[in-house]
Amino acid sequence: MSEKGKEAIAVLSTAGKWGPVVALAWIVPGGGHFLMGKRLRAALLFACVMISFLTGLLMRGYMFEWQTGDLFTTIIYCGGYIANLASGIPFLLARWVGYNEPDVAGHMVDYGTKFLVCAGLMNILAMVDAFEIATGQKD
Repeated sequence: MSEKGKEAIAVLSTAGKWGPVVALAWIVPGGGHFLMGKRLRAALLFACVMISFLTGLLMRGYMFEWQTGDLFTTIIYCGGYIANLASGIPFLLARWVGYNEPDVAGHMVDYGTKFLVCAGLMNILAMVDAFEIATGQKD
């Protein structure tokens, strides 16, 4: 096994160290950074994800459902659902309180959908950053 492969196994074997950080980073945007003591970065990540998510809600954006069919439909809807789910607690709370997007087409709804997906994608980047900091790959 190569040296790089051994490093990857060593990093992944310390799941007790990075697991809670990544889980909290998914549930609460910026939570993983907060847990590691990176308070300013945590606040900035929380603000970015929440502002994007709330903007999407206020624009009445569509939240994707898991839907399969042809390849294009599967990629768009399943990818969108995963991105929405990656927002963490904001997505779960919006679903729990019964957020219901309109059944109309329009520019505002479309842009709102983009903001909702963007919030999840930003949170995925925050989770990757928290993972790298927790494993010592980044300061």
